[in-house]
Amino acid sequence: MTSIERTAYPRFKRLITARELHVFFTPSEEERAWAEEAADSDELLAETSVRYGAVGGIACNHVSDLYIALFTHFVPCGVWEAVYIIEGLLKNTSEVKPTTIHADTQGQSYPVFALAHLLGIDLMPRIRNWKDLLFFRPSRTAQYEHIDALFGEAGRNVIDWRLIETHFRDLMRVIISIREGTISSVLLLRRLRSGSRRNATCTAFREVGKVIRTVQLLRYLSDAPLRSRVTAATNKVEAFNGFSDWVRFGQHGTVAANDPVEQEKDVKFTSLLANLVIFHNTLDIADVVRDLQAEGHPVDPLDLAQVSPYLTEHIKRFGETSTHELGITPDAYDARLDVDFSVLGDDDKAAAA
Repeated sequence: MTSIERTAYPRFKRLITARELHVFFTPSEEERAWAEEAADSDELLAETSVRYGAVGGIACNHVSDLYIALFTHFVPCGVWEAVYIIEGLLKNTSEVKPTTIHADTQGQSYPVFALAHLLGIDLMPRIRNWKDLLFFRPSRTAQYEHIDALFGEAGRNVIDWRLIETHFRDLMRVIISIREGTISSVLLLRRLRSGSRRNATCTAFREVGKVIRTVQLLRYLSDAPLRSRVTAATNKVEAFNGFSDWVRFGQHGTVAANDPVEQEKDVKFTSLLANLVIFHNTLDIADVVRDLQAEGHPVDPLDLAQVSPYLTEHIKRFGETSTHELGITPDAYDARLDVDFSVLGDDDKAAAA
């Protein structure tokens, strides 16, 4: 029998040395100059976003249901946005500890659903193109009277529970490592997204994600108030993005720095400034409510719940700046508002948001 060495198929080395990586994959100065000219930018993180149709990066904001941004990341356009959703929650050091997170279609996938669930996070995204989504059956014999068409042909799209049970300990080891900071969730999700189907752990993560996404989609279909809350939450994020763009009026919103550290600081300071303006607006709204109550006007909590702190008409972005007021200590603000919000139901809160 002819050996493999004597056939027409050459043998390649399985590993690439560090020297080979440096020699063959490090761009020369001429190649770098050509790339900068072709991209019309000297910033390696500046790419053309297929989704937004512009050159630059993405400020990924985690916005609380209290309207403020909890944290912000600056990511390049070519990065899968979903990998930063979980990482932001894990790095959260504020007093607000979210247990539910909403996102759009870019913020979900089987691995993200699995990782969020195993970390105790309820991921409820707003997903488009439902007709292209797969629902998975718990067994080949499972059939449903009214919604069986969602699961495709009978006997197909079935969860492999044996695979999940076999590798469940491995999954929990990975989750504990992420909790302890040994493994980055961003690195893991990138690996899971591009991981080989032959890797049992990657496949088990995806299998768990199929279960969780199917359950969440069924919840979304059967719970109208939940759909309202998801829509309201994602709309609130879009409103915050528009508000922060209004606040950041300098340089037409362009991040001029080429240093990734400075870019991160730029978007974080923008979110911080937006949060301060939101806080200022909230105090103004509370003062107006107290004045109305003092004049004898009743304040309906549902009417007040419709008021957003993303107000801009009364803000003077370009001044007046009084430097002599820098040393003045402001009066302590009154956080109490004599309005009973407990009368609002879930539907009212969702509509108000």
